[in-house]
Amino acid sequence: MRSIWVVVVIGLFGLASLTGCQSVKYRALESFGIEKRDILSRRVERAVDAQDSAREQFATALDQFRATVEVDGGDLERTYSRLNREFQRSQARASDVSDRIDAVEHVAEALFDEWEDELDLYTDPNLKRRSQGILRDTRQRYERMMVAMRRAERSMSPVLEVFQDQVLFLKHNLNSLAIAAIREDLADIEQATDELISAMNQSISEARSFIEALE
Repeated sequence: MRSIWVVVVIGLFGLASLTGCQSVKYRALESFGIEKRDILSRRVERAVDAQDSAREQFATALDQFRATVEVDGGDLERTYSRLNREFQRSQARASDVSDRIDAVEHVAEALFDEWEDELDLYTDPNLKRRSQGILRDTRQRYERMMVAMRRAERSMSPVLEVFQDQVLFLKHNLNSLAIAAIREDLADIEQATDELISAMNQSISEARSFIEALE
């Protein structure tokens, strides 16, 4: 029951609040008994969801490019509208991924800073050493996850650039030349998308491992 309450309350302080004062927001959540660790876990889950949605969207966009060259375009106006729609959706998914990763980074920095500061409050040296060890391990897992997340984030840009180029060329050349250009570059589009999906898979795997360790 508490986990549902955590999700609801954290949802009230979602991404929109990133423009406000982080420390005030965290104090407000802590007044509900929700610690930074809870917030971090939930934000990592949301980052995973965003990456999963982006992965599916980019795969769908690639399928549309493949379908275009297989049927030689058909109605080019409709083909352009369809591909542009997939490009716009891919852009939106990519933006959401970046926002979610930033949100994870914000709360993680606050959590680790607080943890580090509170080590000086220990009077028992054994407990302090144990806490230091857990902090070190958690930070290492977090850094490994963030490397994977940022790599996945960066991998979206080349694909978006290729998508945009093809959509723009099709927009201004609604003829067989545009379809030929897509056909000529399809292998590059497929390779870039495959690399993106591979990076997403690795990032999602690292994030899920981090959540398990955090809990």
